[in-house]
Amino acid sequence: MATGSKSSAQAQASFAQSDAMLARIVDRAAVGMVVCDMSGQLAYANHAFQKMLGYGPDQNLSIVDLVHADDDSAGRQHVQRLMRGETDDYRGEHRLRHNDGSALWMGVAASALRGEGPAQPDYLIFQITSIELQKRAEEALAYSESRWNFALEGAGQGVWDHDIRTDSMFYSRMWRIMRGIPPDEEVDGDQQKWLARIHPDDLQHVLDNVYKQDQGDEDFDALEYRERKRDGSYVWILSRGKPVEWDADGNPVRTLGTDTDVTKLKTVELELAAEKERLRVTLEAIADGMISTDTNGHVVFMNPAAELLTGHSSTDALGRPVRDIFALFAGETGERQACPVARCLTTDTVTNLDDDMILIGPTGIEREIRCTASPVRTQGDKLSGAVLVFQDVTQSRTLQRELAHSANHDDLTGLPNRAAFDRALNNAIVAATDRQHQHCLLYIDLDQFKPVNDTAGHAAGDALLQQVAQTIRGSCRSHDMAARIGGDEFAVLLQDCPASGGKAIADKMVRAIAALLFDWAGRTYKIGASIGMTAITATPASPLGFMGEADAACYAAKARGRGMAVQFKDI
Repeated sequence: MATGSKSSAQAQASFAQSDAMLARIVDRAAVGMVVCDMSGQLAYANHAFQKMLGYGPDQNLSIVDLVHADDDSAGRQHVQRLMRGETDDYRGEHRLRHNDGSALWMGVAASALRGEGPAQPDYLIFQITSIELQKRAEEALAYSESRWNFALEGAGQGVWDHDIRTDSMFYSRMWRIMRGIPPDEEVDGDQQKWLARIHPDDLQHVLDNVYKQDQGDEDFDALEYRERKRDGSYVWILSRGKPVEWDADGNPVRTLGTDTDVTKLKTVELELAAEKERLRVTLEAIADGMISTDTNGHVVFMNPAAELLTGHSSTDALGRPVRDIFALFAGETGERQACPVARCLTTDTVTNLDDDMILIGPTGIEREIRCTASPVRTQGDKLSGAVLVFQDVTQSRTLQRELAHSANHDDLTGLPNRAAFDRALNNAIVAATDRQHQHCLLYIDLDQFKPVNDTAGHAAGDALLQQVAQTIRGSCRSHDMAARIGGDEFAVLLQDCPASGGKAIADKMVRAIAALLFDWAGRTYKIGASIGMTAITATPASPLGFMGEADAACYAAKARGRGMAVQFKDI
């Protein structure tokens, strides 16, 4: 008994020492420990909690009051669920107020300690750890990511991420945008679906490069290809990528890269390449003429091309002033021009003549040319003469004029097109407003043209439109402008024409078109025309307004039975 009493006393003493040890451990723990009553009032806070939040042991605190205002609602809800016994534990991240008023991020783990009987109260136990450094790191990372995302989007670069293990793809917001995909739309990461959008001519090239990229071949870290956008058009992509993860055997398992829309650059590049090819062909097809002179401008050498272009032989030219051989005239005025060699020798600088210059040979043959005269120096930098290089640019300038003509004319009928007509109409409106001139605008729509086009075919329709264009042009005065502005729609600008005269010309056109007999494949077709007319006077109006009036008058002509001309003022 005595022995038993002694053992019990030792056990109680040991237990008491254990409670004291446990209290010391809790108080000195590196993790903040807080015990609250069920109202949230702090009953105990260990040293770590006081140190991390700056509160003294005697301060009257509530755990709920420590939660930052922005986190207060969520914090209160979780504490109240603990108080009501709806849950026994909770983990979360909250900002807690430091004693100095600042807010610090803390990881909070809470649990309820329920009393074993009515005499034992319930408590809430909180374990609190500082995650401020972690949050700062997350914010820094988020800022860094946003900065890089901004830089990438500002540079127009989309990011892709290929997981080779799962053959899945990640695509960034800009990656979607450059392909016409809404930026927030989910994109199927199946690589095969991406490959299905590659231009057929580029597919094998892309497959080869992707395979070598996936193998880590650094010589294949960039490729250009065309990819079909959401609207069906193609975008040129410059894609750069490299492996960023490898397996234990050193094989790439993930590649990361960026895509850039280089459509504009590629278009310019292709245009430049085409222009370069045209220039190469041109330079090979023609030979430059070259004439060398001494410091007095007398011919000392001519190549065969110069002989051909000038019409003078070397024998005839040697020793003569270059101006006698190189007869240059202004294209517009026909006036004789000074030889560029004289200016070159006088100013000791390169002299270019790229303007409208004509070289006329002794037989009267005219050639449009471009020429450059350059000083020639000895090794001692002494002027020894000049060299004149010139090219026959007759064909190229003719082509330029034809292109300019094509830009303003309809290819099928040869009439001015809509753009050219709009400019002329605008000028006519200005003239009517400023100088009190009066003009008339006709809007012509063919009747019964569609049956011809549908039954006889488009070739017949084109041929008929050409005849109609000739008929309309023949019904106008020499200074009037007739244009094709649509499929079977024409417009005529009658310059300096009163309304009565305009109506007479419009009636004449109706009769002339109605009289057309169009023969095709053994059949004869007849068509007609409805014409709307409006007068262009000093009353201010826009080209669109006048065209609308003429169109409305044309519609009225059709409504009244077709085959007639109606003035806008009469509807």
